Amino acid sequence: MTAPMKLGAVVITMGNRPDDLRALLDSVARQEGDPIEVVVVGQGVEITDLPDGVRTVTLPENIGIPGGRNVGIEAFGPGGTDVDALLFLDDDGLLANTDTAELIRQAFTADPRLGIISFRIADPETGLTQRRHVPRLRASDPMRSSRVTTFLGGANAVRTKVFAEVGGLPDAFFYAHEETDLAWRALDADWMIDYRSDMVLLHPTTPPSRHATYHYNVARNRVWLARRNLPAPLVPVYLGVWLLLTLARRPSVPALKAWFGGFREGWTAPCGPRRPMRWRTVWRLTRLGRPPVV
Repeated sequence: MTAPMKLGAVVITMGNRPDDLRALLDSVARQEGDPIEVVVVGQGVEITDLPDGVRTVTLPENIGIPGGRNVGIEAFGPGGTDVDALLFLDDDGLLANTDTAELIRQAFTADPRLGIISFRIADPETGLTQRRHVPRLRASDPMRSSRVTTFLGGANAVRTKVFAEVGGLPDAFFYAHEETDLAWRALDADWMIDYRSDMVLLHPTTPPSRHATYHYNVARNRVWLARRNLPAPLVPVYLGVWLLLTLARRPSVPALKAWFGGFREGWTAPCGPRRPMRWRTVWRLTRLGRPPVV
């Protein structure tokens, strides 16, 4: 008989939500099936008083979300290869059900080309899922599972073979769009991504703009995303569409200034290696409902 998939979990934290972190770890420990090995990465803080068996990695400073998660990946061996798949969970989240790990194992086993699973995020008080947490354009029904073109950073599972083939998250992004960068590279390598409404992470409803550098990073990383991954003719189209969408949302003057500052840096600062996706991948993204121009 084939051995069940071995799962690990990576949680990054700044140490400011110890009760939430403990509740999350307890929800991971309650998962059915073989135990999930957990690594908690402290971003510039030493994390103590954790359940037995939970490993920790202490970083001297906050290196950002993708950098912290990459450190967590390497804690499971090069590219995470000591396990078959890794869960990435926000430190103030909570796995709602005890069968999530078994559903992950079943999904990856049933579909050898499934590389990434995006969970549904639901508010613990209302049970509602924000539209922005459904990773597709047709987001009105969060209860509908489907193939998608990106995933949610703090509520997902990734087959570690994906990291071995396409690399990890882009450290320099620090925050915003790092998931789409990995998703596009994975899709270009013929992996698939599923959004699963039955895999639920409870997480308080919060606006993305709570991060101080939100508008700046969103704009800068959007440019980097295009420069790194899109065929040359699509780069101005993609960024032009997002410029118009940003203006249509009528942001405040300070937010708009920050956005344009980030947009400018996106063009002038190094963004890492450029590996444009194949036109076949562009067509795949289009067939999945989200062409890489929006």
